[in-house]
Parts: sequence; structure tokens; C-alpha cells
Amino acid sequence: MLTTREELDDRLPGAARAWLDEALAEAAHAADRPDTGTPDRPDTGNPHSGTSTGNPSWETRFASAGRHCGPEHADAVRALLLIEARPAAPDLARLYAQGTAAERRAVLLTLHRLDLGSAALPLVEDALRTNDTRLVAAAVGPYAAAHLDAHGWRHAILKCLFTEVPVEAVAALADRARGDAELARMLHDFAAERTAAGRPAPADLRTVLALTATPAAAPTEES
Repeated sequence: MLTTREELDDRLPGAARAWLDEALAEAAHAADRPDTGTPDRPDTGNPHSGTSTGNPSWETRFASAGRHCGPEHADAVRALLLIEARPAAPDLARLYAQGTAAERRAVLLTLHRLDLGSAALPLVEDALRTNDTRLVAAAVGPYAAAHLDAHGWRHAILKCLFTEVPVEAVAALADRARGDAELARMLHDFAAERTAAGRPAPADLRTVLALTATPAAAPTEES
């Protein structure tokens, strides 16, 4: 769970609190001016080297959060900036594409707190294609639980098992795995492949498999 603003105020030194106040004000200003940072801005920087100088000032703050507030608070600070700025899906996708792994993780951790519908699913899907366990763990949070279809969600579970991301990171695991016969089949196949390769199946596989054996709740009849 991300640190709240109140908790940050208790933990950050004065200079960092002042920096955060300014950063959040800039993010709020950007939210009030939806034309700021639109995708048709000229590209003034390398898209793989961090936020370009032509982007809104709060995005520069987003990139430098760890330096000013400490790496242990960077996720929480970046989440607060995203919530305040309320970027549109294309702007969020650009921020994600330009970001470091730490910045991408913060975006993924905040998706469920942004009003984006399913528009940010490509970011989740991108993270699940990587073998970066920080991104995989962040990608299977509440947003994925709410928006990934059954096929995508099952493959997300297999990705966690393959990369050894603890399944406790998967939001709504018990609810979505319950009674899922197709997921159970995929898990058995995965275990068989590991055994054939002389490798043990991860312990979490048994945890998820047990959940699939739980019958799905029967629909209640309206009186």
C-alpha cells in the first residue's frame, strides 16, 4: 500500500515537504489546463532518456521524486502527482514509455486510482511482457484485476509463477481464480513442463491451484 500524504508529511524533512507542495501545485495546475502536455507537442528529447524538457513541469518533478524525497518515498510521491495531474491516457502512456523502471512501476501502482477505464491496459500488458519482477508485481494490482480479460489474467498468473513474483501481489486472486477450470489446466501444464525440464514447480502454483478447486459462488435468485 502506498504511503499517504499525511504519512509523507510526517516522514519527509522540511525541504522535501516544500518541494512536494510545489510539485503537487504544478500537477494541479496541469490538471486545470488539459491542453498542457498533449501528445502533439514537439519531441525535444530522447524518448528513452527520461522526461523531455518540452513536457509539463510536474512531469519533471515526477522523474526527480526519488532525488528530492528519497527513493523509499518515490512511489508514493509519484502516485500523488499522477492523482493530482489526472493525465489523459495518451499522456500517461507517453510518461510510462519515457520513464525509467522505477517511474513505470509508479504508474502501474497508481492506475486503479485514475479514472481511465480500460484505456491503460496496454501499459499493464507491456509490463507483463517484461521479466522485470518489479514491473510484473506492480502490473497485477487492482487495475489488472478489474480490467484484464480472463485470457490475459490467466497469463498474468503464469507470468508471476515463471518470474517467481509472489502471488500475494495479485489483486483479487481468490475471487478470480475460484472455479477457473481453464486456469487449473494451464497450471497443470506448466507444472508438467517444469517437471519434464527437471525443475521444481513453484510453491505458489499449489496455492493458486487450490483456489481454482474452490467452486464458484452460485448466483443468488432474486426474490
